[in-house]
Amino acid sequence: MDRNNLALQAAQAVDADELVHLTQALIRIASYYPGPGEQPVVDFLEAYLRERGFKTTVQEVVPGRPNLIADLGQGEGGLILEGHTDVVTHGSLDQWTVPPYEARIVDGKIYGRGACDMKGGLAAAICAAVAVQKVLGPPQKALRLCIPCDEEGLMIGIKAFVRAGYAEGFAGAIICEPEENQVCLWQKGAMRVWVHFQGKMAHGAMPYAGANPIPSASRFVVELGRLQAALQAESQHEYLGLPWITPTVFQGGAGEGQFNVIPDRVRVGLDIRTNPGQDHQVLEARLRQALEGSLEAGVSASLEVFEDRPATETPRETALVQAVEQGLQLLQMPVRYGGVPGATDGTFLWAWAGLPIVTLGPGGKTIPHQADEYIEIEELVAAARLYAATSVLMLT
Repeated sequence: MDRNNLALQAAQAVDADELVHLTQALIRIASYYPGPGEQPVVDFLEAYLRERGFKTTVQEVVPGRPNLIADLGQGEGGLILEGHTDVVTHGSLDQWTVPPYEARIVDGKIYGRGACDMKGGLAAAICAAVAVQKVLGPPQKALRLCIPCDEEGLMIGIKAFVRAGYAEGFAGAIICEPEENQVCLWQKGAMRVWVHFQGKMAHGAMPYAGANPIPSASRFVVELGRLQAALQAESQHEYLGLPWITPTVFQGGAGEGQFNVIPDRVRVGLDIRTNPGQDHQVLEARLRQALEGSLEAGVSASLEVFEDRPATETPRETALVQAVEQGLQLLQMPVRYGGVPGATDGTFLWAWAGLPIVTLGPGGKTIPHQADEYIEIEELVAAARLYAATSVLMLT
């Protein structure tokens, strides 16, 4: 039987009812951090996958925060399907019209925290892998489910996965994030930066006795607007749009903040988003230049890039992209390209492990992290069928 027929068989073998039930089961396990964390999800899924013939490995990243790895087959040149287990907090319950962990179905949608980001995509990957096993048995190339912790934080899960060598020997990875089933070959880079300003405390009635860091920090934030305008003039991406420098934290004040005290320190936090082709080292140098020009007498400052995630780009001619496009055509789904506005675990599979990645999954791009988060069942099933078909095309 040819590859196309096998791919279609795998797509048809996806159990839609089981996919809905699994998505609901995962939503009902609260896994935000700090809080319950990811361990209960891993405990549930390890048993679930073992019962279905997968070889499982639990990788302890830090205490109580494990990765789960589940394999079919052993040969090189296979495929990774990736989906994280953590979710963001539900926030204020009074903002929800449905309970966040009930996984209620209303009008063809499953509601709950993580339904879209990304318990739905994770369940689709798992059900797709089960369908592949039904059609191929143990494949000659490995199909690996990478199920890491902490995607919503500093991505310690995927970093540990790559460092331990679990990404070696594979031909590519599908990142099952909510992208409306678009074929996302590009994703933005990110820099997270702290800037610390140091002055000298003094009485508010006698500012000349101290050195107030607030005006220097404020001037720096204004300069960031000019730098952002320059970056945007240099780069606008067809699928990612403009780069951004966004101040997200501005903290100062003595103690709880006293009106008659000049503080001795201020810190500014920056969330920076870049496009492919923008050099982060060059951008850091430009940030430092803007910082130096913002300081008043008696005020010093330091700049720390504590997280650096490069933008990614996967060429259309790679085998993985070709398989995804072929799978879409076999299933008579539209081939729609898109870009990921934020970084994902795929950032490090691409940058550290050198894997081609495609970010593709069910769910609206703007739905994650909101109250009344949901996933459309029709889109969820379509994603699982596409994962199954693509997996067969990559493994045969």
